[in-house]
Amino acid sequence: MSDYIEGKRPIIEALRIGVPLRRIFLADNAKRDPLVEDIMRKARRCDVDVKLVARAKLDELSAHGSHQGVIAESKRFGYVGVGDLIDAAQTYAEANDGRALIVLLDHITDAGNLGAIIRSAESAGAVGVVIPNKRSAHVNATTYKTSAGAVAHLAVAQTSNMVQAIKRLQEAGFWIAAASEHASDYLWDVNLKGKIGLVMGNEHDGVSRLVLERCDLAGKLPMMGEVSSLNVAQASTALMYEWLRQNRPASTLRGAEQAGAAKGC
Repeated sequence: MSDYIEGKRPIIEALRIGVPLRRIFLADNAKRDPLVEDIMRKARRCDVDVKLVARAKLDELSAHGSHQGVIAESKRFGYVGVGDLIDAAQTYAEANDGRALIVLLDHITDAGNLGAIIRSAESAGAVGVVIPNKRSAHVNATTYKTSAGAVAHLAVAQTSNMVQAIKRLQEAGFWIAAASEHASDYLWDVNLKGKIGLVMGNEHDGVSRLVLERCDLAGKLPMMGEVSSLNVAQASTALMYEWLRQNRPASTLRGAEQAGAAKGC
């Protein structure tokens, strides 16, 4: 299934950040203003075909009627299977002292949050992310933007059943840890060493009951201020970096100690 990006500036931004585009539809009576000329230049540079069509065609494709005479059709994102992620994680673990991280998103609905989580996951060294194939945000232009391009460097798998995906990870030797405000343990008291599947829940309802029951571990972040909770993307970053802290390679620790000694610490 393709996504459509409407409007001159959103399409310029999509071309700038590298959203894979199949083609651009331009109204045959569109005014060749500087923004349209910029789209044409960037499209040529990115080898994206620009097709002149009747404005009525754009009206038909438009979801909200604000296409400004131009609509871009994105390519379908190349999702992988859960099994592919597991295989990649096993290979990664063998080369990295037995550690690997896969992030499972239990019906995150905002594409911006998805992109922000993918950005943090790639930065923290996760092998990949698992999302449901229904009732969930999927990778689109917004995801590319909020991931700062990280989505092009991290595998994303889709599953029709999150509980079954968790079961497959457990059978492959993963411990599954859920982020839940109802957990009795704080994040840093949860053992996240080794191969971990980190489950983050929906923006409003958190991790669903069936998914939570399947998890091995659960942890929460302490809330010291007046705000009741963090955005799911912020919370995900905190948990992923706690996994990274607990699994820091010995070489990293030695490097930090040597740097401290050089400074006289």
